[in-house]
Amino acid sequence: MASRENVSLVFKLYCLLVMTLVAAAYTVVLRYTRTVTTEMYFSTTAVCVAEVIKLLLSLVILAKETGSLGRLIASLRENVLGSPVEMLKLSVPSLVYALQNNMAFVALSNLDAAVYQVTYQLKIPCTALCTVLMLNRSLSKLQWFSVFILCGGVTLVQYNPAEATLVKIEQNHWLGFGAVAVAVLCSGFAGVYFEKVLKSSDTSLWVRNIQMYISGITVTLAGVFLTDGQAVIEKGFFYGYNPLVWLVVLLASVGGLYTSVVVKYTDNIMKGFSAAAAIVISTIASVLLFGLQISMLRVPFPE
Repeated sequence: MASRENVSLVFKLYCLLVMTLVAAAYTVVLRYTRTVTTEMYFSTTAVCVAEVIKLLLSLVILAKETGSLGRLIASLRENVLGSPVEMLKLSVPSLVYALQNNMAFVALSNLDAAVYQVTYQLKIPCTALCTVLMLNRSLSKLQWFSVFILCGGVTLVQYNPAEATLVKIEQNHWLGFGAVAVAVLCSGFAGVYFEKVLKSSDTSLWVRNIQMYISGITVTLAGVFLTDGQAVIEKGFFYGYNPLVWLVVLLASVGGLYTSVVVKYTDNIMKGFSAAAAIVISTIASVLLFGLQISMLRVPFPE
C-alpha cells in the first residue's frame, strides 16, 4: 500500500464513497433479516464469521503486497507470532468493535433503519471528542460547527413505531436506542484508538488488520458461546443462514476493510461525515422495504 502522502484525492473519495454505500446497504439488509424474515439466525455467529472473512481478505491483500509466500510467512512470523505486545495492543479495539457490531444487531432488531442511521451519527461528536483527547488534535471552528449542527438534527428526529408496517416481530424501542448509545461510544473510542495505532508506526495496514482480526475472532467466538452457546450447540452454528444473511456478513466484512483504509489515509471525523449520506439511502430503502411513512416534522406550540 502506498504511503499516506502518495494516496490521491480520487482514491480517498473512492474509498469514502464505497464505505458509504456499503454502510447503507448493510444497515438496510441487516434490518430486513432481523425483522421481516421468520427463521432468526444468531447475530453473534454473524459477527464472528465477518471477522473470519476480514482476516482471510487481509491475508490475501498482504500476500499481494509482500509479493511471495515466503515473505508473507516471514511477515506473519515477525508481526503476529513474534509480537505479543502488538497483538495485545490490537486486542483492545477488537473487543470494543465486537461489542459495537453486536449492538448494531440489537439496535436494528428494534429500530427502523433510517432512525438507526440518524441516531448512530452521534458517533461523530463522540469521535471528535476522542480525537481531541486521545490524539491531541485540534478541530477547526467549521468542524465543531458541523458537529453541533448534526447533533441538532438528531434531536429533531421523531419516531412512530407504528409506521414500520411490514415488521413482523415485537420490538423494544428503548432497548434499540440503548444499543445505539453503546455502539456510538464504542465507535468513537475504537476508531480513534485504531487510528492512533495505525499512524504511530510504519507497520503495514494489512498487518495491523490481521493482528486485530485474530484478536477479534477470539473475542467474538467467546461471545458466541457465552451468549448463545446452548442454542448454537442444539441448532448449529449457521442456523437460520440464507443468502441475505450471508450478504449481511459480506457487507460487514467489506465495510470493515474499507473503514480501515479510510482511517489510515484520512481520519475518523471524515469517516463519520461520509456516513451521513447513508441516511438518505437507508430512508428511501426503508420506505420501499418496510412501509416506513415519512411525514413533516410537527413542532407543538402551546395553546
